[in-house]
Amino acid sequence: SRAQGCRRVLTARPPRASLPGKAKLFLGKPCQGGLAGGIEICITFPTEYVKTQLQLDEKANPPRYKGIGDCVKQTVRDHGVRGLYRGLSSLLYGSIPKAAVRFGTFEFLSNRMRDEQGRLDSTRGFICGLGAGMAEAVAVVCPMETVKVKFIHDQSSPNPKYRGFFHGVREIVREQGLKGTYQGLTATVLKQGSNQAIRFFVMTSLRNWYKGDNPNKAINPFITGVFGAIAGAASVFGNTPLDVVKTRMQGLEAHKYKNTWDCAYQIMKHEGPLAFYKGTVPRLGRVCLDVAIVFIIYDEVVKLLDKVWKTD
Repeated sequence: SRAQGCRRVLTARPPRASLPGKAKLFLGKPCQGGLAGGIEICITFPTEYVKTQLQLDEKANPPRYKGIGDCVKQTVRDHGVRGLYRGLSSLLYGSIPKAAVRFGTFEFLSNRMRDEQGRLDSTRGFICGLGAGMAEAVAVVCPMETVKVKFIHDQSSPNPKYRGFFHGVREIVREQGLKGTYQGLTATVLKQGSNQAIRFFVMTSLRNWYKGDNPNKAINPFITGVFGAIAGAASVFGNTPLDVVKTRMQGLEAHKYKNTWDCAYQIMKHEGPLAFYKGTVPRLGRVCLDVAIVFIIYDEVVKLLDKVWKTD
């Protein structure tokens, strides 16, 4: 009857409201990137600490550490196990905004560069990754890395002066102004740009190869992790020289260098070409695990959001 029909209309459950794709993108990228970054950093930060110390260790001093094991041994002896986590807070505080900028920029650029079938080839993936890396370098990574390197370098000095993250930031800004948190900007932009360009290029190439002619073919988390580790390794071997220069430019003795290019020249002149690959082994361990975790969690959270929130 007409009355029954009206009751059915009034009592029917309203359809679930759907979030537009842009809203899901805005919420998803910081969420998945921040979660992945926080987990990854806590697991792998000791390798980042050792890498940074080895890169700061100059032949001319002479070098303080004989190698990776000696660096770990001296740090634990002088500062305990907690010493291997010096500077961790600066990376933790920056992980969410860094991931938001990186994946948000990559999605923004890639959505405009895909073909009619929605595919992104490896060359365009490289360009999108380059843009994402440069954006995150300027917005987040440079100040975050500068603070981290200064903390780690400060610990190796006879009388450390930074008591914690906020005290260290306050002292750096008081002594050097905001400019003090942007040391090595050119090197950081070059490093992050090439980092993400290589990673997204390799990741896009591997994904396209795996999917073949079926763009909707699912990739399980293990395969994603393997692809991520390969992409991370490629970026390490491709841009560690830039990472060494960036670290020197952000250290407590950065005043010795006129600019990024002078820093690279002095390293080559006084320490030779092998110095540009200092810290490669610990960085390789950290980055491979880092990129694998980030891409696994990224993909899994995207799948979760697709189930929870309908998109237009």
